[in-house]
Amino acid sequence: MPAKYQSPDYYRLDDLLSDEQKMTRDTVRAWVDDRFLPVIARHYQAGTFPLDLVPQMAQLGLFGATLPETYGCAGMDNIAAGLVMQELERGDSGLRSFASVQSSLVMFPIFTYGSEEQRGRWLPRLARGEAIGCFGLTEPDAGSDPGSMKTRAVRKGENWILNGAKMWITNGTIADVAVVWAKTDEGIRGFLVDKGTPGFAVRDGYRNVSHRGYTNAVLDFDNCRIPQDQVLGEPHKGFEVANAWLGATRLQVAATCLGRAERALGHAMSYAAERRQFGQQIGKFQGVSFKLADMAMELKAAELLTREAAWKFDAGTVTEADMSMAKLKATEVLAFIADEAIQIHGGMGLMEDLPLERIWRDARVERIWEGTSEIQRHIISRELLRALGA
Repeated sequence: MPAKYQSPDYYRLDDLLSDEQKMTRDTVRAWVDDRFLPVIARHYQAGTFPLDLVPQMAQLGLFGATLPETYGCAGMDNIAAGLVMQELERGDSGLRSFASVQSSLVMFPIFTYGSEEQRGRWLPRLARGEAIGCFGLTEPDAGSDPGSMKTRAVRKGENWILNGAKMWITNGTIADVAVVWAKTDEGIRGFLVDKGTPGFAVRDGYRNVSHRGYTNAVLDFDNCRIPQDQVLGEPHKGFEVANAWLGATRLQVAATCLGRAERALGHAMSYAAERRQFGQQIGKFQGVSFKLADMAMELKAAELLTREAAWKFDAGTVTEADMSMAKLKATEVLAFIADEAIQIHGGMGLMEDLPLERIWRDARVERIWEGTSEIQRHIISRELLRALGA
């Protein structure tokens, strides 16, 4: 069994990247290899996250990477930010999820829809890793349909009274601020809820079969009083706010799946080159070599779709279908590659000595969160038919 895997560098489309984008990717890649991979197995088994690495992540500019330097962020373009998340995911889903929530689900809404006072209060601290955020949208009865949420906020003078619960909250137990969505008489609105606010309680969530490198939580709100200056956005524009971050987050999910798929393919390549049966390397058997060819082809196709969507995002021409295609393709390619990599390894692929069983389990949720595969197909087909008046 190989101790290291061969990275399939040929598919990484370096010719389409600028020198700065490649330098950003390589810097994060080296950090993941040197500082994170040596400790991830221990944390994964314990269900913990290495919080001592958060300051280093902040120094690398990993939090709110695309936001302006004015707030202490890196000001990257979306291609570079996608490469960053891809490399973090290559290390572990928990690492990437921590950074994704901090960036796309907390910092992005505050920057896009928050007041200047809200931006100044939270963005620099979140960028430096001095504060941690979480995001509350999903409820037991509200997943793909956020309009069915039951968490409500009622205005009382200059305050809002928040009641309800949110589930599957990444970073919930360690967060200093929660971005929470609730129904109001003015439509769905976002609220910034500080840790320790009376009526706001956090409890442990559910034990998952995947993503054990971090914990999820349940957020409970019982007559929680939120002042008006901690409300995001304008009345009756809650879905507009939500759609803005959902598109960016779907693109980020696509990029992260590429990192994990790359690692799984790399292990499969190394094993196929080293493992010998019937007097030769198993990679010389068509039953294995054809699998590798299909895995590499699908990974490159997903990479191209994702890079195109990121480029169009930066150019201001991206559509919902572009981001849905990238998310749909990348998540399904990851599932395919993870499964085939285990098949090539046989029973050894299910052992904890290799990360394949973890990659395989972690891959399943990617086709569910940030919009299921069925939702993505609906968005794509709707855009196709809309042009025909259907």
